[in-house]
This record gives sequence, structure tokens and C-alpha cells, in this order.
Amino acid sequence: MEACTEKTVKTNMKNKVLINLGQLKVSVVNHWMLYLLIVPFLIWYAIFMYKPMYGLQIGFKDYDILSGITQSPFAGFEHFKEFLTDEFFWRAFRNTIMISIYDLVFGFPAPIILALMLNEMKSVRFKKAIQTITYLPHFISIVVIAGLVTNFLAPSGLINNIIAALGGERTYFLIQPENFRGIYTGMNVWKGIGFSAVVYISALSGVDSQLYEAASIDGAGRFKQLCHVTLPCIRPTIMVMLILKIGQLLSVSYEAILLLYQPSTYQTADIVSTYVYRTGMVEGRYDFATAVGLTNSIIAFALVYISNKISKKYSDTSIF
Repeated sequence: MEACTEKTVKTNMKNKVLINLGQLKVSVVNHWMLYLLIVPFLIWYAIFMYKPMYGLQIGFKDYDILSGITQSPFAGFEHFKEFLTDEFFWRAFRNTIMISIYDLVFGFPAPIILALMLNEMKSVRFKKAIQTITYLPHFISIVVIAGLVTNFLAPSGLINNIIAALGGERTYFLIQPENFRGIYTGMNVWKGIGFSAVVYISALSGVDSQLYEAASIDGAGRFKQLCHVTLPCIRPTIMVMLILKIGQLLSVSYEAILLLYQPSTYQTADIVSTYVYRTGMVEGRYDFATAVGLTNSIIAFALVYISNKISKKYSDTSIF
């Protein structure tokens, strides 16, 4: 009986796959021009995303740039053992987690709050002006933004001039390790809040206005409508963005870190990405850096998978 049931299940699955393939074939034939537009993207993705994966084997070899990947001697997990016993790696790992937590706690809610505030505005002109002002920093180069932050926080910069005018002492904020995480998080929030809010503004535009009318008839004020109508309606979007954010916990933007940090702030500013950059690009240890980067990617995938499972279990929202 069990054998018959298993055979039936396999047959049904096979038939379902054949039906899906048949539907896909018909769709491609009928809409071939639309599918043709996808081809350049698929080629780009294959060249720049999948082809580089061939180089991951460098992490398991004593890589010699003259011998090439295939001719370099096999080293097994030696590079993995080496960085796992390196105190500077664990310092970078700890800093990466701490900076990501700062960004998650302060950076993730910020665009949601901005979108909710914009949604409550009655003046369309003022709303568009705020959107434009908060949206523009996203298009400014990180080099320019880091330069502005450096100039503002310099001993002779705007912030110190204000402090001095109020009777305080000038401080070089960027050489103090305890200030770095706050400065980096504040810069990231300012740069990305407007662009990230677009997703939530789009989700808010899809909320049925009749729900607000029904809540208003039941005596709900603006705050209760926010809690019982608005937030529940955009919760799937929030959960998806949260899952993606958790997956980026170990992917802190190293460009901004490189532009802002210096040896005096390494103890709180050095992250996994800058650690990989120094060992790989500066010291030329490509095999060691590849091993660190591969481990970083595996952990990031695990975080996405776990957070997706939790979200699917408790909120019925997932990305796969």
C-alpha cells in the first residue's frame, strides 16, 4: 500500500513538472520578445555572479598567482584554521556584528517611521518636498558623504565651531574609537532613509481606504488606526525587508569604513570586509582572504535561512 502511494506521489510530481514546463514553453513562444529582454541580465548575472564562484577554490589552496588556480597546491582547511585562531579576525567579526546591530536598531525603523509620517501629511506639496530632501542623499557618492562627515567633525569643522561657540572644547571625533559606530550609523541612516522609505510608501499606498473609514466609524483615532490598520497591512513588507536586513548583518559597507577609519579607531571600526581587504589586496594573501570571505557568505546565508524560517512560522511571510 505504501509503495503504491509513494509511486502515485512521484507520478503526480512528474506530471506537475511536465505541465509547468509545457506552460513555460507556451509562454516563451507567445511572449518571446519579453523573454529576450531578460537575456542581457542573465548573461551579466552569469559572468559577474556565477563565474567568480570558480575562484572559491583558492580558499582551499596555497595560491600562487604564477601557477594559477588549478596548479596551486591543495591546502585543505589550513587557511580556515588560521583565521579562526587570529585575534584580529575575531575583533573584526565582533565589530561587524556590533555595527550591524546599531544599523538594525536605528537604521531599520527609521524609513518605516518616515514613511508613516509622510503618509499622515495632508499637504501634498510639503510631502513631496520632504520626500525629495530625504531621497537625494542616496544619489550622492559615498566618497563625497564621507568627505562631508570628515570636514564637519574635524577640529575646525562646523560641529566643533558650534561647540566652541557654546563654550565647549573642540574634539577630533573621528580619532576616538567610542564615537566611530555612532558616526557611521548616523551617516548611513541619513544617506539611506529616504530611498529605503520608498518601499514602505509604496506598501502604504496599497492599503484599502475603506479600512480607515470602518475604523473611524468604530471610534478609532489616528494612532489606533496606525496600530490596528496601517501597521498590520504593511507587516508582510516589513518582515521581508527585515529578513533581507538580517542577511546583511555581516555585509557592512567597507567603502565607508575605509574612508572614515584610521589606526586609532581599528579596535571598534575594523570589520570583516576591511580585514579581508587588508589581507587580500594589501598583503597579497588571496587564499587566506578567500577563505574568510567564503565563511562570511556561508554565515550570511545561514542567517537569511533561519530568519526566513522564523518569519514563515510566526507571521506566514517569507522570501522562499
